[in-house]
Amino acid sequence: MSVRSFAAALGAACSAFTLLLAVPGSASAAAGQFRYTYTTTDGYDAVGFMNNPPSGQCINLQGPASEPGSASRAPKNRTDATATVFLNADCEGDTYYTLPPGAGASDRLLLRSVVFS
Repeated sequence: MSVRSFAAALGAACSAFTLLLAVPGSASAAAGQFRYTYTTTDGYDAVGFMNNPPSGQCINLQGPASEPGSASRAPKNRTDATATVFLNADCEGDTYYTLPPGAGASDRLLLRSVVFS
């Protein structure tokens, strides 16, 4: 192998490596839907949901559940990841429950935030 061929091969390898580093990785997400029930400010039951929620990121539930003194209930984990639901916002506190993929809970389980594995 000549010096010129070696230099060309080395340059091509370095370019390929640089391109590999520049391509962003795909974001990790739980595939499927996460559902929960909440009471609207008008007193009606409604269903909230998230499609393909991000993994490893705490999600505070929006709407009436985010207001002090109120919480969502009856979570249904229809994703392919484990969901850990918390009674407190920001996935904090000692009151939490783990829902494996496909599992759900009754109206007695209250939640304000969730994180997916």
